[in-house]
Amino acid sequence: MSQQPLQYYLRHLKDDIPAGIAVFLVALPLCLGIALASGAPLFAGLIAGMVGGLVISWLSGSQLSVSGPAAGLTVIVFNAIETLGSFQGFLLAVVLAGVMQLIAGFLKAGVIGAFFPSAVIKGMLAAIGIILIIKQIPHATGYNEHFGGPEAYSHEEVHEFFFPIMDAFSSISHGVIIISAVSLLLLVIWEKPWVKSQKFLKLIPGPLVAVIWGVLYNLSAERWFPDWSVDSIHLTNVPISNNIGEFLNNFSSPDYSYWTNPQLYIIAATLAIIGSLETLLSLEAVDKLDPLKRTSPTNRELKAQGVGNIVSGLIGGLPLTAVIVRSAGNINAGGKTPVSCFVHGVCILISTLFLARYINYVPLGCLSGILLHTGFKLAKPALFKEFYRKGLSQLLPFVLTISAILATDLLIGMAIGITIGLFFVIKANFRAAITLTQDKSFYILTFNKDVAFLNKALLRKLLSHVQPNSTLTIDASKSHFIDHDIIETIDDFMVTAPNHNISVEIYDLYGKEKLKKHEDFVVLKDHYDKSQSSRKMIIDKKIIGL
Repeated sequence: MSQQPLQYYLRHLKDDIPAGIAVFLVALPLCLGIALASGAPLFAGLIAGMVGGLVISWLSGSQLSVSGPAAGLTVIVFNAIETLGSFQGFLLAVVLAGVMQLIAGFLKAGVIGAFFPSAVIKGMLAAIGIILIIKQIPHATGYNEHFGGPEAYSHEEVHEFFFPIMDAFSSISHGVIIISAVSLLLLVIWEKPWVKSQKFLKLIPGPLVAVIWGVLYNLSAERWFPDWSVDSIHLTNVPISNNIGEFLNNFSSPDYSYWTNPQLYIIAATLAIIGSLETLLSLEAVDKLDPLKRTSPTNRELKAQGVGNIVSGLIGGLPLTAVIVRSAGNINAGGKTPVSCFVHGVCILISTLFLARYINYVPLGCLSGILLHTGFKLAKPALFKEFYRKGLSQLLPFVLTISAILATDLLIGMAIGITIGLFFVIKANFRAAITLTQDKSFYILTFNKDVAFLNKALLRKLLSHVQPNSTLTIDASKSHFIDHDIIETIDDFMVTAPNHNISVEIYDLYGKEKLKKHEDFVVLKDHYDKSQSSRKMIIDKKIIGL
């Protein structure tokens, strides 16, 4: 429970209640759409939305973050249900994933997000965006046949994945494609600066506009143009409850017989890792957007998400993460405290309990349009351009992560991406540890950070660039630790330096003394002062490379 006094929440109710309603209007279609994309019952998405609002809002230390079912987990959920062959079996994996997150929170593993290269994380999200787009094409065209999803991503079964897409375009439902296309167009327009600059339009979330369009179109078509309306198979199908008892019957519990299935633990670990990463990344983004610049405790967030996933799995809901789309909507709507997230959860509960018959008027084409737009935002061309401009060390992990996920599966693809990303990170740090600058016969060897034995080969290579009849200044003032192997390498070089008429000046190397006498060299402070002024003159000169 948050430590803020009651007066704090009461003072902000005028901001939090409208913000919570605005978030609900965004979250409701997303809960349904993500459940649709995950191959799960639509009610499972609504359950996850309720848990995110009613439970996690008070356990989390974040003031503005909103949790719910996430697009980033749709691929895992779809594959998991197919692998286990049972949604109830999958619910057990959700509970187990929550337990893992809870344990991670107590072990203070909230820092794990910092150990995953940004290029790999964004590559994962871009790959999920591409898969979302591919998965939604049949739904957006009104294709009636069962659509095989990302589990067909293996080299011998790729044709089973793409053929339904081709079939989808040969069996178009005119009503569905009109709804999907216009919904997508409306969402694109709603992102334009002109719409955002209008105070009234800014208050209306794009997904709600898409849903209203779909409902009004289909009701009109049923009355005046029946051939252009959509069949009931293409409408949302949420269970309708006439009383509390019927409502409670819509919840389901895990099938505990799956404890003996080894695949269960792999799925649970995947959900826990990817869900935690997405949560921590979202949390970091929300803190940056927070007008009051509050900092959210990451370990507490992992505990909150763990409890949320345990509860969601136990009552039949999808896995949860903190979600940046809803969180950003909360901030834009003026939310100030967790009350806004709680209000959004209450609204989902009330709408599911009393308004289910009206929710069932929503065409699935609207949800497909929302998911297509979400997929595009995750994998937009501007993202590829951004990484291209950053250079090969960022572009390669990004592209290879996407390619590996599409060629294998999410977990293997992430492992490949992380391996490649860490290689570039280590290489960059390795190269940045020591630099050698040159101006004519004057050289400066700078230790930019702590230097370990792994840098010995680099040091030898840089020292080999120092030409005879020159002066070398070794500056270790920025290092707190220098490995013995590095000291030994420099000692060896200094022994041979006189043979090539190389004069060596050393600053702050041995034991971090300011002045140090060596057998054949006396390091003078005034020499270093001269080297500093010379260094300023050559800093833009040639940097000896690898």
